[in-house]
Amino acid sequence: MDISHPDLHPLYAEHLVTLKTRTDAALQRGQRDHLLIAAGAPRYQFLDDRPYPFAVNPWFKHWVPVSKAPGSWLLYTPGQRPKLIYLQPHDYWHVVPDAPAGYWVEQFDIAVIREPKEAAQHLPKDAARCAIVGEDHAAIGAFVPDNPQVLLDYLHYHRAYKTPYELAMMRVASKIGARSHRAAEAAFRGGESEFGIHMAYLAAARQTDNELPYGNIIALNEHGAVLHYTELQHTRPARAQSFLIDAGASFHGYASDITRTYAAVDASEFDALIDAVDDAQRDFCAKVRAGQSYPDLHIHAHHVLAEILRDQGFIRMSAESAVESGVSSTFFPHGLGHGIGLQVHDVAGFQQSDAGGTIAKPPGHPYLRLTRKLEPGMVTTIEPGIYFIDMLLTELKQKPVAKDVDWERVDAFRKYGGIRIEDDVVCTKGDPENLTRDAFAAIA
Repeated sequence: MDISHPDLHPLYAEHLVTLKTRTDAALQRGQRDHLLIAAGAPRYQFLDDRPYPFAVNPWFKHWVPVSKAPGSWLLYTPGQRPKLIYLQPHDYWHVVPDAPAGYWVEQFDIAVIREPKEAAQHLPKDAARCAIVGEDHAAIGAFVPDNPQVLLDYLHYHRAYKTPYELAMMRVASKIGARSHRAAEAAFRGGESEFGIHMAYLAAARQTDNELPYGNIIALNEHGAVLHYTELQHTRPARAQSFLIDAGASFHGYASDITRTYAAVDASEFDALIDAVDDAQRDFCAKVRAGQSYPDLHIHAHHVLAEILRDQGFIRMSAESAVESGVSSTFFPHGLGHGIGLQVHDVAGFQQSDAGGTIAKPPGHPYLRLTRKLEPGMVTTIEPGIYFIDMLLTELKQKPVAKDVDWERVDAFRKYGGIRIEDDVVCTKGDPENLTRDAFAAIA
């Protein structure tokens, strides 16, 4: 996508109208007059003058597609144009943020400041009348972030419903991610180490580690059994039999989150298991429809994956027994997915309504990250998996149901680590939109 394309102007203008409408309602509910969002400030390492990589407040980038302007603020007062207070310091030690430019600037009054403390002169007179959203160390004088719960409950809940502008940004993030996954697969096939595959991914994405939405998981062989493996070995194993990659990309503050698993050409038994999980995953994606309970879909996934385990000879019990006894959770120990958008694990996944509250996770499924009913505009990941995790398999061996497990076959698959396949899927009023599959199809 050409980010200066004129079509972005109406999309972004419509997006801002939605944000203003939501914020007006949230401020009224919280009995405040102004919304004030701090972009954030750098944090420094203990006993050092070296900052951690800066991560912008997601609410700041919800309003403006800017992620590298620490010390900046966003002010919105109902009935007025939003105001961007933009820190562009006089500094010869670091790169100074570019002046605001692009399709979005015409929607704001912009005040450029040279020092963080200068922001105070552009803020409302009474800090007590402001809902101030941000981290505590971003405070300027009396303007200390208080993150009113009533206001955030309302805004977090509604952020699950993406605007057309947001979906446009996520489509681009998906295309960048798909292109980079192709490069990573080629590096795997070409004999690269985990580190080499990671570098190929970064080059294709044209993003640094800190610009990606999360740390890449690049796992060869048994490393695929570590769900958040990020060690990146520099040496290629003697035989690379499997490759699991969980990696995304960023575009204007929005994330993609994609996982694929590959088998070496001589690992046909593992390839057959990948194909079975892939077929199941496509079916789960097709069920991302308005009115679908996400916990119900998660439980359904357990039954389907348990059936695969039975069909592939890993267990001898029925799928129902595998789920009820917890055996399926040994092989599929995480949730089916989560909301995604400005954050990889987007907010309000458990929220009952815009007034707060919690929708509980199903008993026995502590790692599910989304319990809401799916509705048009929501974007969720669908990421089933089957893994051979030593710790969990050892625990399973101590249970009576262990007799219904073919341990010889399970042990033969430990060397592959595991399988996970993940797409980002939009719930619509009709058929779901699979951002990930569409992105791969576009570069085929």
